[in-house]
Amino acid sequence: MDVADAHDDVLILGGGLAGLTLALHLRARFPEFSIRVLERRVEPPRAAAHKVGESTVEIGADYFANVLGLRAHLDARQIRKFGFRFFFSEGREDLDGVTELGVSRVLDTPTWQLDRGVFESFLIDEARAQEIAFDNGCTVRAVAPGHNGALHAVRCERDGGTQTLHARWLVDASGRAGLLKRHFDLAEDNDHDIGAAWFRIGARLEPDAWCDDAAWRARCAPPERWRSTNHLCGPGYWVWLIPLVSGAHSVGIVADAKAHPIETFNSYERALAWLRVHQPALARELDKLDGGPMDFAYLRRVSYGCKQVFSADRWALTGEAGLFLDPFYSPGSDFIAIANHYIVELIARDRVGEPLAAHAAIYQDLYFSFYRNMLGLFRGQYALFGDPQVMPMKVIWDYAYYWGVLCPLAIGRRLTDLNLLSELRPQLAAAQSLNETMQAFFRTWHAAHQPRSPRAWLDQHELRWFAQLNSGLHDELDDTQVRARLRANVELLHALAGSIGERAARGCPGLEVSALLAAAGTRARPPLFRQPVSAGQPENEFAES
Repeated sequence: MDVADAHDDVLILGGGLAGLTLALHLRARFPEFSIRVLERRVEPPRAAAHKVGESTVEIGADYFANVLGLRAHLDARQIRKFGFRFFFSEGREDLDGVTELGVSRVLDTPTWQLDRGVFESFLIDEARAQEIAFDNGCTVRAVAPGHNGALHAVRCERDGGTQTLHARWLVDASGRAGLLKRHFDLAEDNDHDIGAAWFRIGARLEPDAWCDDAAWRARCAPPERWRSTNHLCGPGYWVWLIPLVSGAHSVGIVADAKAHPIETFNSYERALAWLRVHQPALARELDKLDGGPMDFAYLRRVSYGCKQVFSADRWALTGEAGLFLDPFYSPGSDFIAIANHYIVELIARDRVGEPLAAHAAIYQDLYFSFYRNMLGLFRGQYALFGDPQVMPMKVIWDYAYYWGVLCPLAIGRRLTDLNLLSELRPQLAAAQSLNETMQAFFRTWHAAHQPRSPRAWLDQHELRWFAQLNSGLHDELDDTQVRARLRANVELLHALAGSIGERAARGCPGLEVSALLAAAGTRARPPLFRQPVSAGQPENEFAES
């Protein structure tokens, strides 16, 4: 039977991570708003929910903890992450005998491993406690976005009845269902063809216990590598290991579609056979388990773009309903945070009667520029993921670029500071151009030598400038200080580019580095790395001179 129509200020399609966090963000900004979330699921998400997006990084973690005020939940009911960790372990069973990149101690800025089921159940409870209407078991049958000031209309089914809902603002947070994306034909290929398969097991995977080398285990304090987002890397692919607070462990394979077609690992049996060849240490541990995985899923096309995400007609897309980059570096929650900030600001402007066209266009251009800059870290780069010489330098560069440029804007609450962004346009453009040069250089460097994975320990914590870049992310800076910080960070990136070029030239005679050094500039370069140690020694090569 039909149910009476309803009218809301904001109607959000999708009650997952993106939609629920946006609802809470809106409630904090607009206590008087009527906010409604439509969710297709009937039951609350279970622990170890079968979703990608369990590892947070600094922008997303700050959004959850500080913008939304959820720090107490994260500390009490999720796992504090021990950073990213990389093992260049293609075909190897001895993780203690390969090159390892990571931190020996947790860095200052907190991030967490999210059990998505636990987290989203908590978000649902928070939403309802804050009088946000959460309509679960609701299937959207039709959307009719309004134009020129007209209200949006959504027809949905729930409990055997139909209802038409109206709202001033309509936000699509429906994930890969992409309700508005399909309605407006906004799908866009981004030329980054990767496939992924992932599953959960009902046991903890503890790499620290996979070998008998006490000294290797003691490199980390505490010796809890399992709390990291562990990456087992090889040419054209990587495998993730992410712990969940429920006691389960998430395992995923992500690969370049040409190097490793999805058909080679698109079932648990195929994935296990694939791991026995490429990551036998992990396969050995999985073979010890009783029974199979808790679940299994795969995606053929993981990464994609979108033609439009914000409209002056008062609709928007957030999360995977719009675009998705790559699970590597875990940027999914970051882009939820960024999109949600822009959506809230557009709604605030509309609330006071301001025209939206100019700001919707500007915010979308900024959002897409962040997306394109991050896409360059992944697209065309999978071939070198298994390179123990090049990839650690790329990881250091990518972190420095992210922490140095994007994080001060997002964590510093400057994403909508158009005066700041305009003033710093030359520096930000220089950083973007240098990043493009660096990504091309990493490919050239990889092609110029034969990768090998010696026993080596690359401790990022011992790079003082690197640890300081991380520890300063939550410094409270005034306008003058944030401008100075961003300019200093861009200078650091130029110095880092030069240092990486010089290091590469020492290790790969004949490698052409003149173009990179020219792009880095003639500015004086502090000693950011010490000289490489002798082959076979497990000492830390990242201690500074």
